[in-house]
Amino acid sequence: MAPTPDPATMIARARAGDRRALAKLITLVENRRAGHVAALSQLYQDGGHAWTTGLTGAPGAGKSTLTDRLIGTLRSRGPEVAVLAVDPSSPFTGGAILGDRVRMADHIADRGVYIRSMASRGQLGGISEATPRALVVIEGAGFGEIILETVGVGQAEIGVVGSADTTVVVVTPGWGDSVQAAKAGLLEIGDLFVVNKADRPGVNDTVRNLKQMLELGGHGEWWPPVVPTVGTSGEGIDELQKAIDDHRAYLESSGALAVRRRDHATRLLNDAVEAELRRKWALARDQSAWDGLEADVVARRLDPWTAASHLVGPSAAQ
Repeated sequence: MAPTPDPATMIARARAGDRRALAKLITLVENRRAGHVAALSQLYQDGGHAWTTGLTGAPGAGKSTLTDRLIGTLRSRGPEVAVLAVDPSSPFTGGAILGDRVRMADHIADRGVYIRSMASRGQLGGISEATPRALVVIEGAGFGEIILETVGVGQAEIGVVGSADTTVVVVTPGWGDSVQAAKAGLLEIGDLFVVNKADRPGVNDTVRNLKQMLELGGHGEWWPPVVPTVGTSGEGIDELQKAIDDHRAYLESSGALAVRRRDHATRLLNDAVEAELRRKWALARDQSAWDGLEADVVARRLDPWTAASHLVGPSAAQ
């Protein structure tokens, strides 16, 4: 078996358009293999220029079909487009169930489009734990337009907001009742809302209810638009792209983009620190002490919090 190229070589190849090298880089950082930190370091420092549009919403809302349409719109403008689609995990292999890529088959032969599926691996939030790192790789490889499509999400699963510049929440006619929708975390994170499958009955009521709930929630200078679309026919896609463009222009002109990018960087740092602490803990822990304390916790002779303080040391707050 031929040796795996070093990260610097793979980065150079990926930036030259080698999609296999790009795929290997994503796998490298997704699985935290040897050299992934060095690769991320180089890619991260050269990043910060791509625009990431996140599509999130309930299962069956038509996110993949809308993504397919947005790829076509963006490609008509010229830039290369990358799609990172977070799919449900197979209960047998843990890998991604590739339903999203099936719906984007029209673009697979386009060398200007890169589509990567990533298994959620049981992670809540609509994205996987490795998604932010994969986005760093894709951006560092030179893509200026990235679409992040989440796995189908519910009320509180809103991890996409920590990775996307523009978050698009996709719903369908008859989406929930007003009480259920009003408490949904999705209402709080959407930069714009799409009522897809607008050829079905009830679309006008859903648009009206969404606007009313957004008014009750209150917003700052940016007021999230509500765009009806029919993904299967392409109806409303131009309006959707214009709304995304308008949001980008607002963020750039108002200074809000710098704040959003700072928050993204802070989240990446927090995630990196937590991962490093878990790694060091796994290497350094005293297995015999762990086994003894675990037995005490299971038998309820000791509570988990006191046991944790014995294992890692008490905190100042204690």
